[in-house]
Amino acid sequence: MANSALIFGAVAVAGLSDAPSDSLSVYNLEELNVVAIKQETLLREDAVSATVIGRSEIEELDINGMKTASNVIPNFYIPDYGSRITSSIYVRGIGARMDQPAVGLNVDNIPYLNKDAYDFDIADIASIEMLRGPQSTLYGRNTMGGLINITTLSPMSYQGWRLMLQAGSGNSYKGAAGWYGKINDRLATSVNLSGGYVGGFFTNLYDGKKLDHEASGAARWKTQWRATDDLSLMNVFSASLLRQGGYPYQFIETGEVNYNDPCYYHRFTINDGLTLNYRGSGFSFTSITAVQHINDDMTLDQDFLPLPYFTLTQKQQETAVTEDMVFRGSAAGGAYKWLGGAFGFYKHLDMQAPVTFKDEGIRTLIEDHRNNANPYYPIEWDSREFPLLSDFTIPTRGGALYHESKYDAGNWHFTGGIRFDYEVATLSYLSRCDTGYEIMHLEEDGSLVPFNRVDININDRGKLSRRYFNWMPRVSVLYDFSGNVSGNVYGVWSKGYKAGGFNTQMFSEVLQGRLMGIMGIGGNHDVDEIVGYKPEYSWNYEVGSHLDFLNGSLSADLSLFYIDCRDQQMTTFPDGTTTGRIMTNAGRTRSMGGEVALTGKPLDNLTFTATYGYTNAKFVDYNDGKTQYKGKFIPYAPRNTVFLQGLWEIPIRNEWPGGIRKIGVDLNMRGTGKIYWNESNSRCQPFYAELGATVTFEARHWELQIWGENLTDTRFDTFYFMSMGNEFLQRGKPVRGGATLRFTF
Repeated sequence: MANSALIFGAVAVAGLSDAPSDSLSVYNLEELNVVAIKQETLLREDAVSATVIGRSEIEELDINGMKTASNVIPNFYIPDYGSRITSSIYVRGIGARMDQPAVGLNVDNIPYLNKDAYDFDIADIASIEMLRGPQSTLYGRNTMGGLINITTLSPMSYQGWRLMLQAGSGNSYKGAAGWYGKINDRLATSVNLSGGYVGGFFTNLYDGKKLDHEASGAARWKTQWRATDDLSLMNVFSASLLRQGGYPYQFIETGEVNYNDPCYYHRFTINDGLTLNYRGSGFSFTSITAVQHINDDMTLDQDFLPLPYFTLTQKQQETAVTEDMVFRGSAAGGAYKWLGGAFGFYKHLDMQAPVTFKDEGIRTLIEDHRNNANPYYPIEWDSREFPLLSDFTIPTRGGALYHESKYDAGNWHFTGGIRFDYEVATLSYLSRCDTGYEIMHLEEDGSLVPFNRVDININDRGKLSRRYFNWMPRVSVLYDFSGNVSGNVYGVWSKGYKAGGFNTQMFSEVLQGRLMGIMGIGGNHDVDEIVGYKPEYSWNYEVGSHLDFLNGSLSADLSLFYIDCRDQQMTTFPDGTTTGRIMTNAGRTRSMGGEVALTGKPLDNLTFTATYGYTNAKFVDYNDGKTQYKGKFIPYAPRNTVFLQGLWEIPIRNEWPGGIRKIGVDLNMRGTGKIYWNESNSRCQPFYAELGATVTFEARHWELQIWGENLTDTRFDTFYFMSMGNEFLQRGKPVRGGATLRFTF
């Protein structure tokens, strides 16, 4: 039940410095977080495909956020490219490069609504849970690919100091300090400070400087209070600051990263969440209230060439408030259990997105285009630089009601649930352009003389609104085995949903169309038609099993899935565009595949983990107006993900100098691919593998890790795109190594 034990009752494993670090024990952590509030049983006892990563493995693999957990979870892939605003996540062929996320994120119960804030470092993670497949019935919009839940260390379970220092390749350094204190048996609090610096791995040939440098800092204040035996509260406040370069995109034609205009990403975030749990007579109630704010600035050389074409800036200021109320109860002697709730949110986004045309862009993209059409009256622009200005205000609000019923009949367990979701999104826009040009006349002797002057003063205002209503059912059946093999087998049918939205980046294209129309070439875009895109939804079918063998020393999780996706949202570059990209809806896609996760402990000191995910995701019906892509693979979603890990722990009978009492050797491999880069499947990244290793020297109050990543220096690409007909790739990071020192006292 959702009661005070959710916070205080099962946290012994989460942070005790002398507790066993066996990652197999992480399932004891599940009562700590929001999943437990809506998930009564342990994840392996329910009809869901899920992975839990415990604190020991998190530290072994240096996982400090979602991106560093990529591939450890089967069919879960987050490419490392661009900057931290590009938090693209792909699960089972479902993903999103821009706008609405396909996977939900909760951190200490706080739901993150904006995927631009997904990619961050967080200190002292206690566990990471990934629920694959649609979680829309209980968690709503933008969880059609799954849900990630990150839980940080509890001050109720650990008291003292935790310090971390790290140095590694690329001139990178990290540090963190956390204090955990228990005021009394009912009140505890903790404060964490962390920061990092990365010098970078990729050089811009234009100026000889590293592109992917960054500096970051974060703070977290977590307080837990057990007011009475039936009432408990937890409040988590966090703030983070990021200053980052980025975008080491290499031009395929030259194989070089070489561009002239600056690129950077700056971000500041604040999050605060209050979780209240109350246990009444025969029922429980949980309230999760959260406030989020993000203020960021993305500026980039949009052509990524060493010539002054054009640049893009996108500044956002978004504030969001969410409220989730969950009621839970049971009847029929506990055989029937129910959960019901209501969710509401409001977020307000102000955005400025100017595109600045520069000399080469004005000449080749505007003047030459116009002058080739009318060579006897060529034009000359007033200035060799001018902006297309776009300002937006986007308030979005929504509400939902949801319910889930469970009935246990011996070894059989039946679950049915439904959610009704209503959302209203409004876009108010102001598009401006103040510039002009001189029309010249070509004389017979080849000279040019002024003929006429044209002033361009565009000031377009408008307002668009979209309303969405969706219903999201979920039905599952689970059967528990009895006998020598423990575990279960299950089947799930569910609906996934991802919200629609507005193509704000297309307003520069709309403005450019207006400008070209004034010049008598091209045509205007229908703002209402090109700016909005529809929601994406899917029907999902899954069968799976959770099994334990050899008295629990070997566990296996298996699943097969089929996804029928309608109106899948695709990021494309419209025909003729020079400054914008657009989210459009593909007609229909389908994805099918499976996942296997094995964890075993053949010896007391030896643990192995193996996960494999296979996804076959193709277009069933997608015609972009020029080409039919039926039967082609969906781009950016990897066909295979592989993770292999072996951990050998060597106890020291007689402590070595410094109190060393255990040595751990970790070998692991992450494999990804094949990844197709475009709808035509003409370019791809073949399957590749990265080898990692860690050696840990552990004492009572400190440990030292010597680690390496991509030790084979495998060369691979993480991203592909086109701009102005040019093709670009970003390479993955090369071989890296470093050392991490941790203290607990």
